[in-house]
Amino acid sequence: MQNPRWFHLDSKTAFEELKSSEDGLADSEAAARLTQYGPNRLPEGKRRGLGAIILGQFSDFMILVLLGAALVSGLIGDLKDTLAIVVILLLNAIIGTVQEYRAQQALSALKALAAQQALVRRNGQVKKIAASQLVPGDIVLLEAGNLVPADVRLIQSETLQADESALTGESQAVTKHTEALKDKELPIGDRLNLAFKGSLITRGKGEGVVIATGRETEFGQIASLLAEEKKAKTPLQERLSTFGRHLALAVLAICAVVFVAGLLQGQPVLLMLLTAISLAVAAIPEALPAVITIALAMGARRLVKHHALVRNLPAVETLGSVTYICTDKTGTLTLNQMTVEKVFADNQLFEQSAFPDNDIGQALGKAMALNNDVTKQDEKTQGEPTELALYQAAKKQGYDRPSLEQSLPRIGAVPFDSDRKMMTTLHQDGEKVVAYSKGAPEVVLALCESALLSAQGGAWQAGDALQQAEKLANEGYRVLALACREFTHKPDDKDATAIEQQLQFIGLVALIDPPRPEVPDAVQDCLTAGIKPVMITGDHPGTALAIAKRLGICETDKVVTGTDLDTLSEQDFASHVMDIRVYARVSPAQKLRIVKALQAKGQFVAMTGDGVNDAPALKRAGIGVAMGQKGTDVARQAADMVLLDDNFATIVRAVKTGRRIFDNIRKFIKDTMSSNSGEIWTLLLAPLMGLPIPLLPIHILWINLVTDGLPGLAFSAEKAEPDVMKRRPRPPDESIFAHGMWQHIVWFGLFVGGISIASQAWAMSNDMPYWQTVVFTVLTLSQLFHSMAVRSERASLLQIGFFSNLYMIGAVTAAFLLQLAVIYHPMLNDIFYTQPLPLDVMLGCIGVSSLVLVVVEVEKWMMRHGWLYQSKTIG
Repeated sequence: MQNPRWFHLDSKTAFEELKSSEDGLADSEAAARLTQYGPNRLPEGKRRGLGAIILGQFSDFMILVLLGAALVSGLIGDLKDTLAIVVILLLNAIIGTVQEYRAQQALSALKALAAQQALVRRNGQVKKIAASQLVPGDIVLLEAGNLVPADVRLIQSETLQADESALTGESQAVTKHTEALKDKELPIGDRLNLAFKGSLITRGKGEGVVIATGRETEFGQIASLLAEEKKAKTPLQERLSTFGRHLALAVLAICAVVFVAGLLQGQPVLLMLLTAISLAVAAIPEALPAVITIALAMGARRLVKHHALVRNLPAVETLGSVTYICTDKTGTLTLNQMTVEKVFADNQLFEQSAFPDNDIGQALGKAMALNNDVTKQDEKTQGEPTELALYQAAKKQGYDRPSLEQSLPRIGAVPFDSDRKMMTTLHQDGEKVVAYSKGAPEVVLALCESALLSAQGGAWQAGDALQQAEKLANEGYRVLALACREFTHKPDDKDATAIEQQLQFIGLVALIDPPRPEVPDAVQDCLTAGIKPVMITGDHPGTALAIAKRLGICETDKVVTGTDLDTLSEQDFASHVMDIRVYARVSPAQKLRIVKALQAKGQFVAMTGDGVNDAPALKRAGIGVAMGQKGTDVARQAADMVLLDDNFATIVRAVKTGRRIFDNIRKFIKDTMSSNSGEIWTLLLAPLMGLPIPLLPIHILWINLVTDGLPGLAFSAEKAEPDVMKRRPRPPDESIFAHGMWQHIVWFGLFVGGISIASQAWAMSNDMPYWQTVVFTVLTLSQLFHSMAVRSERASLLQIGFFSNLYMIGAVTAAFLLQLAVIYHPMLNDIFYTQPLPLDVMLGCIGVSSLVLVVVEVEKWMMRHGWLYQSKTIG
């Protein structure tokens, strides 16, 4: 029964359309409607089952290539390599499955329904039912502390206020009423006679008739937008997909060239076929999927310790590529908790909610403590956010309401209403009655005849106080005025006009939803890392700008509102989108438009948020980051990462972790492809120089397994580069071989090929029968030295510390010992066709191989001085 204009109808007409009444539905009618409309649940994305998760680990192009390589290796009879490939693939699948399944389980543990129970009236009787059983036409009873279980048209309201920040982004509670609204077109935040599913009742009580449930609610309609947004691949997935395609072509070319070169030299066809296929298998870095998964899993595990839950493993790396972080204000950058920051009294402005140390300060404290409707339930203070802020500020200064009410009991009140814009409470004070009033400054000051002033306060002018209120409002504060009046006897609290006149001004209080204390540093870290934070909020433009300036997000006064966006054409908006830092009063569709506009400019956008209004942009963004504590179900389901502590600073740690992970993946690719390049050049150049094929197929496979396996996995434990947070973000379309990697692979392969062939020529010229073992050993040790040398892309090995990655030390040591076993163990000599090397020859092999360390360190020295490759460092 979705009607876009329920707010325009009076309650009688609404009942008629819904075929209901104030007594509610009959149980039989409710059951029939539940069958017709379905349960009152938000739409959920289809979750992958365990079987689908397992199969998904084998769907990547790289995995399919490796499975083919394993099959080929088995067909030529090399079961050892086949077994190694299969084991690594299974390890990759197990790690990926466990991590994804655990992430799903952890997210399920976070999930909480917006309203699990609802108080309804059916058959004239009030009872509690599951919120999922609500249907259009039900009568729902609401009171302070309730989450609204469905969209309702209010039919009764007693000072009812609702916090709709999860839906609209507005941090201040909204006062509700039951009257029909004249306008036929109103934004959600102005539909004051409706209460929306998922919003929180902060004050008063009321009743409403359900007008929409499940996907037909405002929450549900926004959630349905998610199904329309296609999730883009992460930068890591794009790079690896491209890498896999190029590698497959390279493998085919290598097979053909080596095979033809051998045949031209007169080598047996079968030997060259085995050699070419073995080299092709070795050319595929089969440890790459495992290294990537382990690197991402380790990063995700570290982030959990820092209160961030990763739903999709590639999201860990994606944060390292973002150029823009589009973030909501309320609850993300701020505490989502109204706080008194400034007080104006006795013609003075007091910072940090300090009070004057005199009678005026006492009057201020009493007014703030006594003039509110804050309640305590289960030892928890509850109420409207502004009143909570006043209550807590007064209590902090020593004015506790329960204690004050013993001497100043409340005997009456004139409730707040939107016409008067103020509230007054009456208290017995001995023989007299004192009234405390609070409200909009322009209203309260107009009713004041005097002010409480000390001898130092000087003369009082209402215009001065009003000017001060306007100044504070322009700084983004919500400003309230406090006043008092004494009576000889209790006045009629039904006569607001008689009470609220001839008031005595006490002071002004300035409230704001303050920034999280750690956010300014986090914003600065983002800027240092070349990432531009953008605030996108549904809040007031002045408040948004004030918070943005305090956080360092912007330095100008430029704010673009939702109304401004509606007037901008796509072309005009595209020309300005890169320069806008603050958006206010925007709708969910406009948030989506902002993200798309940035993406159209080639930017990689992250979106952080906690409300349902953020969900479509969370899904569309390159990576969505939702809040776990105050976030909604819809937002968490749409996000790639959930911040369990709702801490914006956690994102900065995630960015650093993401950049580190991608660096380590690049190091592994650089190491293994450079090493494979050395093998290829050795096999290609030796025949061209009149030398026999230097390696047998089993040698190639052994080098591949020993040097790519353990050292490759150890790269995932490498610490972050020193300049990791001083770089520009990587462009999403940047090649994984950028910044000198492909040049390194080529020249290093030539260098290793050169020293290997030189070792072969030297050994053969000296009639050494073990010349093939010499080449085998030089190639293996050269790659192990290379693994140590490329642990940092630019910093020297001495700078990062030789023992700073003990996993690498252990991996290289283990590989070296295995190589010694292959050379010196008699049984392995027969399997690998090796011969023991004399000590001086062995030392010579180690010395020649160690030249790798020297040449790579020279390359890095030249990079640090800007003589090689383009620097990615900012500044």
